Amino acid sequence: MMAKAPADRTPRSGKGRVPDGGPITRQRILTAALEIIDRDGIDALSMRRLGKALDRDPMTLYRHAPNKAALLDAVAENVLEQLEVDTDDGDWVTQLREVARGFRRLALDHPHVVPLLVTRPLATPLGLRPLGTLRPLEDILTLLTRAGFTATDALHVYRALFGFLHGHVLSELQELVERPDEHDDLLRLGLHRLPIGDFPLLRGLAPVLASYDGAAELERGLDILFTGLTATLTSLDGPVAR
Repeated sequence: MMAKAPADRTPRSGKGRVPDGGPITRQRILTAALEIIDRDGIDALSMRRLGKALDRDPMTLYRHAPNKAALLDAVAENVLEQLEVDTDDGDWVTQLREVARGFRRLALDHPHVVPLLVTRPLATPLGLRPLGTLRPLEDILTLLTRAGFTATDALHVYRALFGFLHGHVLSELQELVERPDEHDDLLRLGLHRLPIGDFPLLRGLAPVLASYDGAAELERGLDILFTGLTATLTSLDGPVAR
């Protein structure tokens, strides 16, 4: 986990130093790291490049982050801290919709960070993850238990919701257009390259694929998810159903 070390207040001068940029803080480091990832991807981030972006000797950054892995965890934590959950909202379905929309916005704003949010946690036990990445889980459990769910059912809802969200954002980010200037949907999506006899249905769906609407797909998926959850995890005359 990225250490919250004291700010570097030592006066600097010369190449790779900050003469008047103020102290190097955790937030400045994370902001610069996120800018590099947003622009060029995770693999482009290194302590050397980060030091150059901050106009500092890279060795000074290790006082704030012991290695790149800790830095990536901190970036993910910093992004997820922007995801707001109103635990006092009495309408859990509406609140979870807002959470879902907020998560999608973060994914679209920072597409290169999505692997840090979706796949990187798979290599880390729950209790060893940065605390900020666990806050949405705790807040959603609080929201749902206050709505009348048992803690176990609340966990089921969280898992179902974020399982869907992770799949959705990965799918939406893969909706790439090969030739944006083309008017023929087969050419725009590159589907003309597929053997005609092997993929007739996929080729036939070219207009639908070309008109993909991520926001609408999200809402449609949430409708299905919440309808199923309400039917399977609640009593029709209980407080949760209401």
